[in-house]
Amino acid sequence: MLSADLIAREALALIDAEGADAFSLPRLAARLGVKTASLYNHLDGRAEVIEGVRRLIVEEMDVSAFDTLPWPDALAAWARSYRDAFAGHPHSIDLLATTTISSPATLSMYEAVVTALARGGWPQDRLVAALTSVESFLLGSALDLVAPPLMIDPAGHAPRVPVLAAALESAVGGSKAGRAEEAFGAGLDALIRGLVAQLADIQAEYGEERAECTCTDGRAEPAGGQAE
Repeated sequence: MLSADLIAREALALIDAEGADAFSLPRLAARLGVKTASLYNHLDGRAEVIEGVRRLIVEEMDVSAFDTLPWPDALAAWARSYRDAFAGHPHSIDLLATTTISSPATLSMYEAVVTALARGGWPQDRLVAALTSVESFLLGSALDLVAPPLMIDPAGHAPRVPVLAAALESAVGGSKAGRAEEAFGAGLDALIRGLVAQLADIQAEYGEERAECTCTDGRAEPAGGQAE
């Protein structure tokens, strides 16, 4: 029986099999063996179908670590599940990365991430930047995991790029998955270390601002407000 969930699952299967460019409501309806108008009995239109696809992918991600681990460790665990989920559906990235997010499941996931970051000391005005920097890296890593083993081919040009050629020869000596995993691990570690250092700088700067902002009686005045 046709349902919103079945429509989303078949849409994802269509995108997985034929790519985002192949996705359209008429093609989806044909895949389901119904008329296009029948889809509107369950969903408002293309945007809602896309959000259904997004929900299915997000459901493959794990945010449980944010309830138990410090934010850097939880972020690393969530990041891996995020990368793996999109690596399983790489054709969806172009489609989802260019559509506005409204899926409740996706919003709940982001809420879990930013809540953990805020609890860890990140200022409200820095939360979106921190989240976006991680997410951009993860989407690229998902594509790298399914990319050809050799994306740069210096054949015939090695004398002009000797260092690059040697590095590539060394990197492709192992398996494709091994190369992608090594790159992902190194990049994620660097990103999280950078965020930890950035937060320390932010907190130090905030502490200095509080120290400089004193009341007439010598008590520290709350940043951005008046002393009570």
